[in-house]
Amino acid sequence: MGRNGRTYDFGYKLHISIDPCRILPLAGVLAPANENEKRHGPSLIERTKQLLRKAGARLRSLIADSQYSSERMRRLAGEAVIPYPSNQRQGEDVLRVDRKFRTYGPEEQRLKYHKQPSVESAYAFLKTQYGMTVNKVRGLKKVAVYALYSILCHVLMREAAENIGRPEKAVSPTFFNT
Repeated sequence: MGRNGRTYDFGYKLHISIDPCRILPLAGVLAPANENEKRHGPSLIERTKQLLRKAGARLRSLIADSQYSSERMRRLAGEAVIPYPSNQRQGEDVLRVDRKFRTYGPEEQRLKYHKQPSVESAYAFLKTQYGMTVNKVRGLKKVAVYALYSILCHVLMREAAENIGRPEKAVSPTFFNT
């Protein structure tokens, strides 16, 4: 929720865990925009772990933005690559990201954090191709259904592209309209 001139805008945040190799959503949590990310991060990680357990896999590492920076989040994953904001852990050799998205800190964590743009590209794809920025529904439940349909379309399009042997078409919704 934010102020826009004289009125208030209401909004929602979609928190998604994504497989950075295939850029596929694994789990998601939809929350009001005025709630902190740290509040919903642990439930998102637990949902992701449950899904991976059912598939016979495990969560090896967690790569997240600095908004999720907390000791609780770092303990939930075996290896957490989360940059510290400037007001946490002063003077130590930890991963940091500046306003221009340049990374500083241990080289190993910096290299792993560079997988973060694949997550951002999945968000951008959902926003541009499936209209996540201009939905016409109101209410948390209705927005959650809309978001889940968008994610389902994304996953099914990827699956269809793999099945026909044209994985490059997974980012082209218009290819499957004919």
